[in-house]
Amino acid sequence: MMKRSDIKKRPLSDTVLENLKPEDKDYRELDGNGLYFFVQKNGNKSWQLRYKKPDGKWSWVGLGGYPAIKGKLARKKAKELLDDIGNGENPIVSKQERKIKELETNNATFEALAREWLDTKQTHWVADTMTRNKGALEKHIFPMFGKRLFVSIRPIEWMEYLKRIQLEQKIYEQVKRMCAMCRDIYDYAKVTGRIDYNPLEGMQKYLIQGKKENMAHVSENELPALLRAINNYPALDSRIGLQLLAMLFCRPSELREAKWEEFDLDNALWTIPDFRMKKRREHTIPLPKQAIQLLKELKSIHFESDFLFPSRLDKNKPKSDTVFIMALRRLGYEGRQTPHGFRHIASTLLNNRGFDERHIEAALAHVKDGVAGVYNKAQYLEDRARLMQWYADYLEELADMKVIQFKKVKEVKA
Repeated sequence: MMKRSDIKKRPLSDTVLENLKPEDKDYRELDGNGLYFFVQKNGNKSWQLRYKKPDGKWSWVGLGGYPAIKGKLARKKAKELLDDIGNGENPIVSKQERKIKELETNNATFEALAREWLDTKQTHWVADTMTRNKGALEKHIFPMFGKRLFVSIRPIEWMEYLKRIQLEQKIYEQVKRMCAMCRDIYDYAKVTGRIDYNPLEGMQKYLIQGKKENMAHVSENELPALLRAINNYPALDSRIGLQLLAMLFCRPSELREAKWEEFDLDNALWTIPDFRMKKRREHTIPLPKQAIQLLKELKSIHFESDFLFPSRLDKNKPKSDTVFIMALRRLGYEGRQTPHGFRHIASTLLNNRGFDERHIEAALAHVKDGVAGVYNKAQYLEDRARLMQWYADYLEELADMKVIQFKKVKEVKA
């Protein structure tokens, strides 16, 4: 790293720009002709031009971040703005006009920017997350804003459109997630030097606050009736799927996309590979005896496919992501119970029954980032096996107990 005192000449060389060291306070270093290199104490670097306004006062205009904007390009931009000032133009206005022309030339639409951003997520998202988020953009955002220049869409347009979707389609939380996603897309444009501010910054808190649809779940008192309804669901594979979701409280996509090769029924273990996990870490689930029985039953009807839940149209693909949602809807639980909601039920019940929070979090695959998040699988596996078996037994007893109580009430009335 280089100190300011080590600078020998100007304009600043690429080596100086790259190695200039941050200090306790933000500072500017003159490059030449009113162009300054701005170094923040957090290490961020950018370009600023100092110019005199018509009223005689000095002001600053940003030219973009470094290293997205190298020295040669920054000097070119500075000269263009100084020429504009010499012609009596407002440099901020002319800068925006020039940027829009440049974007038009490069077809810088919101859709093009969003797809570029999606490409950066290829190695970070599991396939199911990519499909879901890409689909949300294609269904809700691109038809409205996809062909517009991303710099031309005003905050009020985003606000009015997102609120309208919330009200018309009643997808409050989904719209908030889309808003967060679009904000990240604009952040990507900002750090790559294409915009100076994010039009979606702070917008999420002004959207309509709705109930979290993907978290909806029944209360503990309502759980026995739900379990009994699932046990009587007519479609065998969907019934087993819902039973396994309730019992193992894994993420729905982890079960729906599961392959038989991941299961060791002899040792009662299900090992989900890292590329299918949300945190990209392999996850092992101890299987209670009830789950093993259900898996053997499922294998007897889907032995011809690698997937536990193969698509009817193509045995080499899993069922669609709506299979468990639709099953719960047919049972009359739309808006009351979702596939993901079984995780919340399990977390609440196990915590209320005094199980070790570390074992519960490990069972839910809630792994923190960093060294502290890499839990010892061998250490927790035995504890989690006991936890999983207790929970499966408890669900079984819960459903049976309600049936017995119902029969006793009828006998008394008779």
